[in-house]
Amino acid sequence: MQPAWPHAWYIACRSSELRSRPHAVSAAGQHWVLFRDEAGAVHALADRCAHRGAPLSAGRLCGGQLRCPYHGWLYDGSGRVTEVPALPAGMRPPQAARVPAYTAREQQGYVWVWSGEEAPEHEPHRFANFDAPGWTHFRMRTRFEASVEACLENFLDCPHASFVHKGWFRAPAARTVKVVVRRSSDGAQAEYFDEPRSGSVVWSLLAPRRSAMRHVDRFIAPNVSQVDYAFANGLHYTITSCCTPVQAHETLVHTVVSFRFGRIGPLVRLVFEPLSRLIIRQDVRMLAAQRVNMTRFGASRFVSTRADLLAPHIAAWNAALREGRDPPAVGDEQHAEIRL
Repeated sequence: MQPAWPHAWYIACRSSELRSRPHAVSAAGQHWVLFRDEAGAVHALADRCAHRGAPLSAGRLCGGQLRCPYHGWLYDGSGRVTEVPALPAGMRPPQAARVPAYTAREQQGYVWVWSGEEAPEHEPHRFANFDAPGWTHFRMRTRFEASVEACLENFLDCPHASFVHKGWFRAPAARTVKVVVRRSSDGAQAEYFDEPRSGSVVWSLLAPRRSAMRHVDRFIAPNVSQVDYAFANGLHYTITSCCTPVQAHETLVHTVVSFRFGRIGPLVRLVFEPLSRLIIRQDVRMLAAQRVNMTRFGASRFVSTRADLLAPHIAAWNAALREGRDPPAVGDEQHAEIRL
């Protein structure tokens, strides 16, 4: 049976959420308990005791190990039982007394867990320009009533912004824009040329009117989107969203917005952050409405056009990963035109 989601690095929580108590996380069809050992290292285990199935997340930490709340069995970071209080002194726990352990990594203020049993060769995604000199950043965590694929398509889809975010992020200009779509070793990207920049609050307040701009949208398989706006005068925005599936149509999205605006970056954040939160709430409402309507009408095939630039690549990559096939070949390049 194929997994509902491809095995991948998923953000389980922020580092600040993992303190002196075990932390329960449900993601990618699995249930994990996260905790720190005495050295501060992060561990992730299946959230069930091998004895009678009680949730380990309801237990407590003892010397950097996790004690089950039911009978007190004690687990180390590898999932091995190191103590059974009911056994006589000197009697060791049985060899089979263990639970699955998952590879966990902590970086850039997040705890990531690999959803498969075997540790991957590659590390989790690193947020571009995060804490780089001269850059400012803020984080957002948003729950969507939508699948990971639906979220990624939304984040990497320019045409919807003229309608869902009209006046805030884009305004319909009816201008033809050239786009080059390229397949990469880890996904696909779309580069836009000479797109309109007028008629919206974001562009009016946060973008130079006359400086040349390079806009690239990237899909990084299987669950990351990255949007880059780089201006010739040095101003630069990077918006990265990592999608963690909770259920079939529920996704928790961790977004990091990094921008280079010089010394006044912290002041710009006072405007940029509330604007970003307003815009993402508009996406939340639209995807929720889409999901409700899909439930009403049942499963149906979507009709797509050449303006749906990255959606086919998102679907192809995720299908290949779920089915254990080779991902799409690198190097294919498509030239397209859309109206924005």
